[in-house]
Amino acid sequence: MRVIGFDEGEARLDWLALTDALAAGHDLPRAEIADGFLYRGEDTLLNRAAWIDGLGLAVKSATIFPGNGARDLPSVNGGVCLYSDRDGQLDAVIDFHLVTKWKTAGDSLLAARRLARPDSSRILIVGAGSVARALRQAYGAGFPDARFAVWARDPAKAHDFAAGDDRVDPAEDLERAVSEADIVTCATMARDPVLRGAWLRAGQHVDLIGAYRPDMREADDAALTRSRIFVDSRDTVLAHIGELKIPLERGVVKAGDVVADYYDLGQGGFARRDADEITLFKNGGGAHLDLMTARHILDLF
Repeated sequence: MRVIGFDEGEARLDWLALTDALAAGHDLPRAEIADGFLYRGEDTLLNRAAWIDGLGLAVKSATIFPGNGARDLPSVNGGVCLYSDRDGQLDAVIDFHLVTKWKTAGDSLLAARRLARPDSSRILIVGAGSVARALRQAYGAGFPDARFAVWARDPAKAHDFAAGDDRVDPAEDLERAVSEADIVTCATMARDPVLRGAWLRAGQHVDLIGAYRPDMREADDAALTRSRIFVDSRDTVLAHIGELKIPLERGVVKAGDVVADYYDLGQGGFARRDADEITLFKNGGGAHLDLMTARHILDLF
């Protein structure tokens, strides 16, 4: 059994190689997934387990305490255990923040590599927290010639984010920043939409990450109805995350409006049709992606 810490994992990981591993993981039999949520006010305990025949098993427990920021503590904590598919023995305990960082941003980058226009040169990051910083790394690897803008509710955080990075500019006006971007990636703790569909233009790719509870959304109805919608997993998004759950229940969109998830990669369904359409991806980050990421990390050692 191996214990893999954050720093030693970071030293070996590569964003493009990870997205290739995630894509390959979806060529295996469909994962069995069990998610459990417990809530106490704004706090959440998320237990996620996945089993992929031929890859193994993973169990990830995440505690999400939004108030930790005021105490100068990480908002998300937890643990990841990886088990052998052959005999069920514990293969590795891998740093939770390592798996979460690379799974979350890698999930979005895989979608962008399939859905965003290859000539995308302007990327807007909405949010300035730890996930946003991982997105800057991931998208920087996938779109090495792109310039970035970052917007945050607190302008000082956007300026801090951009400081010392000559490829990132702070954005003051969100509507204008959205209209100028080729890719818009949102990683906020918003309960109500911050992204308006009226701001979008032809050819953009929208990447939604922040909403993880059934009562959370980052994009409004118009953003969905103006876009072709993709998710990483229908099983973990449609009935569980407010980004799709709420508009589905209200009849704004139908389940059939979700064009594809990652299990359609091999059939060519997870793809942009033309240069003018707006593509929208909801990153749900299910346990099967934690399993694929954890196995990829262990394979590097």
